[in-house]
Amino acid sequence: MRRFFRNNGLSLTVFALFALFMFGQSVTGRLAYNQEREEHGEPPVSYGQYLLSGNHLEATAENWESEFLQMAFFVLLTTFLYQRGSAESKDPDKEERVDRDPRLSRNKKDAPWPVRRGGLALRLYENSLTLVFLALFVISFALHALGGAQEYNEEQLAHGGKALTGMEYLQEPRFWFESFQNWQSEFLALGAMAVLSIYLRQRGSPESKPVDAPHSSTGKD
Repeated sequence: MRRFFRNNGLSLTVFALFALFMFGQSVTGRLAYNQEREEHGEPPVSYGQYLLSGNHLEATAENWESEFLQMAFFVLLTTFLYQRGSAESKDPDKEERVDRDPRLSRNKKDAPWPVRRGGLALRLYENSLTLVFLALFVISFALHALGGAQEYNEEQLAHGGKALTGMEYLQEPRFWFESFQNWQSEFLALGAMAVLSIYLRQRGSPESKPVDAPHSSTGKD
């Protein structure tokens, strides 16, 4: 068991923090949501009702959407774009191991099965990280639209307005404002990480170059 936690400590810690902050978001979100309902003379909702509300779904999916978009683009862009000196970039002056053709390793016994199988399976597998992040983005995008439409409709009906479908809500400036304000912050963070890792270090982190590496050194080795 100790070895399991040592070998999986990073993912276990990150997902534990995710669960903790997700719970905190839902608890405080319900309190804020009920405060707004109280101001409008509406009865409070239970914790279970809030988890199914458009307010909670929109707030959650809106953030997931931007995170998965960020990761999909970063994984894809770093395959062919460079930033000299950055720990987040490949070295433009040398061939990297990640660029080697997996078809040359088809007979390796410990290679993943799509590599050994080849064909379409390998074609999908060699792009699977980007594809999965894009799929998660699309799912989150759709949930954002559905949750946003649900919350928007609650507000509209409370004021005698007209309800919209999820597709109709996609045409609302509010939806795109919510998306763009998250998307721009994610790409700002990516740009900052790419540039700051040229000059700054964090000893022991694989996201940083070695502390004694020159600024011109590109990549993490």
